[in-house]
Amino acid sequence: MVVITTTAVPDHVRGALSRWMVEPSTGVYVGTMSARVRDELWDAVSASVGDGAAVCLYPADNEQGFDVRTAGERRREVVDWEGMMLVQMNPLAPSEVEVKRQVPDGW
Repeated sequence: MVVITTTAVPDHVRGALSRWMVEPSTGVYVGTMSARVRDELWDAVSASVGDGAAVCLYPADNEQGFDVRTAGERRREVVDWEGMMLVQMNPLAPSEVEVKRQVPDGW
């Protein structure tokens, strides 16, 4: 099984994914396909994400039993720690910190 999640990607990327996979929730695509089709589909998605982001999870012969590919810029980053994939949260960009400070107290 292959799972691809997308955030803020162009409509044509969502259309390409929906040809091969089922979208049970907005931006979440699930399907079963060969490794070749998965790789070709991921190449097309990662080349077209623009300002958005995408994550692909698929079975792999490793300790965790799956592998992760990412495309686009997001705070969450998958890092390899002694053979295990972990998610690291990167600090906010200075412009994002300013936006957070403008939110009034109590919200």
